[in-house]
Amino acid sequence: MGKDINKIRKAVQIGWGVLTNSFIKGFLTGTIYSGPLKHFCVPGMNCYSCPGALGACPIGALQAVLNSRQRKFPFYVLGFLMTVGLFLGRFVCGWLCLFGLIQELLYKIPTRKIKIPERIDKPLRYLKYVMLAVMVIGLPLLYRTSYGAGMPFFCEFICPVGTLEGGIPLVLMNENLWSALGVIYVIKVTILMLFVLSSIFIYRPFCKYICPLGAFYALFQKVSLVQLSIDKTSCINCGKCAKTCGMNVDPSKVPNSAECIRCGECLRSCPVNALRFTCANKKHNK
Repeated sequence: MGKDINKIRKAVQIGWGVLTNSFIKGFLTGTIYSGPLKHFCVPGMNCYSCPGALGACPIGALQAVLNSRQRKFPFYVLGFLMTVGLFLGRFVCGWLCLFGLIQELLYKIPTRKIKIPERIDKPLRYLKYVMLAVMVIGLPLLYRTSYGAGMPFFCEFICPVGTLEGGIPLVLMNENLWSALGVIYVIKVTILMLFVLSSIFIYRPFCKYICPLGAFYALFQKVSLVQLSIDKTSCINCGKCAKTCGMNVDPSKVPNSAECIRCGECLRSCPVNALRFTCANKKHNK
């Protein structure tokens, strides 16, 4: 499977993206699907407001509950996220996130790539945890408008996924929205363009530094059912897996790093097949 994993993953990424955004009527009429499937979250970042979206984004759903007037505890959303995290960890990021696929395709544009120095890269990795704690949980829970409701701060002011999948398509298909566009929309489009441009030079910058969903799943990386294992007796310490990893992880040393999106590129690069996916209940370091 190692040599074919890239093709398999791309097929899964595309297939999942099409499946979860298959409300064709929405793209034709500029409307949002509001059927029963919208009550359920999808595992990856996928904007609720995308005209084709059949499910809800877990980050958007989490904020919607936290910023309600009643300040309800998000039992369903947290239960869903914890279940996915315990089973898959950041496997979702590498296999089931449409925005992750878009960033990867942009990175394939032939140009000189940028490697962020470790002294800068390492601290920046913690920014996504700040986004999760402050913009997704803290402010929506604590801040209240004069009407008693909160605001979905991450979705409202930052999320480039929402801008790409929901904001831009809905504006293009609904002329009546043009007059309502303001500074916030300009800021969000600017943020999106920054990530689009940076993705050409840096591998999945949103996933590395900003994504709060990736931060949440990273908390379960070392205890999830799906694990990346290394056969220490077969490993020849050639370093090819580390050189191949776009997330700057060394799988031979930390096979289940919180930064690993389990894309499987290291499996493909290993000349002795020392790396593989296993279940957590199996011994994975021989």
